[in-house]
Amino acid sequence: MDASANILVFGGINMGLITRSSRLPRPGETLRGERFYSSSGGKGATQAVAAARLGGRVKMVGRVGDDLFGPVLLEGLRRDGIDLSAVAVDADHGTGVGVIVVDASGQNHVLATYGANLQCNEEQLEAVEQALLHADVLVVQMEIPFALSLRAVQAARERGVRVILDPAPAAAIEAEVYPHLDIVAPNQTEAEFYTGIAVDGVEAAAKAAAVLRAKGVRVAIIKMAELGVYFEADSGSGFVPPFRVAALDTTAAGDAFHGALAVALAEGKSLEDGIRFGAAAGALAVTRPGVQDAMPDRAAVEALLNSPS
Repeated sequence: MDASANILVFGGINMGLITRSSRLPRPGETLRGERFYSSSGGKGATQAVAAARLGGRVKMVGRVGDDLFGPVLLEGLRRDGIDLSAVAVDADHGTGVGVIVVDASGQNHVLATYGANLQCNEEQLEAVEQALLHADVLVVQMEIPFALSLRAVQAARERGVRVILDPAPAAAIEAEVYPHLDIVAPNQTEAEFYTGIAVDGVEAAAKAAAVLRAKGVRVAIIKMAELGVYFEADSGSGFVPPFRVAALDTTAAGDAFHGALAVALAEGKSLEDGIRFGAAAGALAVTRPGVQDAMPDRAAVEALLNSPS
C-alpha cells in the first residue's frame, strides 16, 4: 500500500439480509414485510468500502465461507479496489450473515451470525502483522475473536500505526486491555454498555467519554447519531454537531464514520476535522438503503462539509 492514506481493516465480512417493515413482529406473530433486499456487509468490510470510496488505499484481512455468499461479497469488495489477498475462504464454516429489520422510523434491528469470521486465526494475524509495515491506520471491530484483534492492536502499537476500535457488537473488555487502545468510538448503546452511563445528550456523552479515558483509552469518541459526536483526548475535548439529513436507514452510519475517520487521520487531518469528516460520511449513509451500498464517495462528503449549515 503506497498511497497517502493506507488503511488496514481486520474484521468481519457478512451478507446483510434486510427487510423493511412498519414495526418488529411480536412473539409468535407473522408480520408481512414491505420490502426485502440483500446488501454486502460486515462491519469490517463495510468500513473498508467506506475508506476506499473516500480515497483510501485499503487492505482487508478476514474470512468468508465456501458458500453462495462468499464469492458475491468478495467480488463487491474487489469492485471498490480493496486488496483481498489476505482474505481466506473457510471450507468448514458459513459466511457471516446479518438479518436486519428496518422499521418505519428508519431504525435498524440486527441479528448477526458471524460464521467464518469467528474462525479467524494465526494465519490472519500474520497477514495483519505483515500488512502493518505499509499501513497508516488499523481499523478493528468486535466481529472476530477479540483476543486476536487485541494482538493485532499490540502489533500496530509496536510499529507506530494508529488504531481505531469500533467496539461493536459490544462485548466485555478486560480492564487491563483499555490502556492498549488508541481510539475507541462506541455509539450510544455501546457507550452505556462499557460505561454504565445512558447517553442521551452531550453532557452524558462527556461523562461516558471521561469513564473510558479513566480506564486508559487515549481518545474516546461517543457517536450519538442525530445528536452529534462528542470526543475527549489528551489534547482536549469537543463536540461536532450533527448534519441535518432525512434518515432512511441507519444500518451503516457507524461504519461510514469509521472508514472516513481512518482516511482523514491517515491523511494527517486533526482529530476534530477527522471526526467532522466521519460525521458527514455517516450522515450521508443514513439517506440511502443498504449497507455497503450506502457508503458515500468523496465528492458527496466534501459537498456536505462545504454546504451552508
